[in-house]
Amino acid sequence: MAEIVSESEFRDLTASNKRLANQRKAMLHILADYEQDRRRLARQTARLDNSRRAVLHILQDSHKDKLRLEASRKAMIHIMGDLQETTAEMRRREQELREKQEQLVQAGKLAILGELTTGVAHELNNPLNNIGLFVGNAIDLIELGVTDKEQIVGELRQATQQVRKATEIISHLRTFGRAAPVRREPISLRQVIERALSLMQEQLRLRQIEVMVDLGREDPIVLANPIQLEQVFINLLTNGRDAVADAARKAIGISGSVGSTTVEVAVSDTGEGIPPGLEQRIFDPFFTTKQVGQGTGLGLSITYGIVKEHGGTISVVSPPGQGATFLVQLPVVSTDSKETAEP
Repeated sequence: MAEIVSESEFRDLTASNKRLANQRKAMLHILADYEQDRRRLARQTARLDNSRRAVLHILQDSHKDKLRLEASRKAMIHIMGDLQETTAEMRRREQELREKQEQLVQAGKLAILGELTTGVAHELNNPLNNIGLFVGNAIDLIELGVTDKEQIVGELRQATQQVRKATEIISHLRTFGRAAPVRREPISLRQVIERALSLMQEQLRLRQIEVMVDLGREDPIVLANPIQLEQVFINLLTNGRDAVADAARKAIGISGSVGSTTVEVAVSDTGEGIPPGLEQRIFDPFFTTKQVGQGTGLGLSITYGIVKEHGGTISVVSPPGQGATFLVQLPVVSTDSKETAEP
């Protein structure tokens, strides 16, 4: 026989079932939330793993970059060391080249002095003869018992003047031939050319070469070594002397013109000129158009080097059958530079 459930028990049972259903629903919600949290945590864990791996890659790349940087730094140190050694070697070679050039210039000066010996001997002969004459006159006056001291002193003074003249010639030669330090200073270009002519004039006179000089009224000042610049014009005069040796008219011309920043000196001759195509080669070392034994081929090469070192240029113009004209351009010293150079 079925057990009869009272109404109150039924209500309690119904309420209990509802509570269980509600608890089950709550449990399902909790499980769903847990599942969502688990999935979210899994995604965060995955992102964290990715971030960790990314950090590891970054650290590895950073380490590699550090190694590359260290290698680059070491390579740079080696390059800097090689560069310093190369620079030191270049400076040493430049110094050697400068010394060789100075030796070459000095050899050129000595070669010029050798060629000038004959002319200088003639030039010294006149004052020496005059000295002998004036001193002989003074001795004669003394031996004759002349009491006029002024006459005797006059003869001796004349002899002294000739001694000074001979001394100036010898001093000029010694100064030109001396291996002096290469110093540059503001100098008169006109005086340099005049000194070069004074050394060459006897040689040119003996060869009956006419010299025409027209430097104009201006006296340009250039920053140069006076001895080296004098050697330039002696070389050009020597070249002109040899060029007109067989010419019908033997003449050398020197002219000058002054611009705003440069001065140009033209040294021309009435020789046969330079064969076509050789205008540039004549400045090469050891190149010469003269016969064997008549030239070293260094004069114009040394001249080119000196002019270039002084910030100038040298070129040649030689129309067929009209001789040759050498054009030397040098920068002039500005007024401000001249005032600064003055003591």
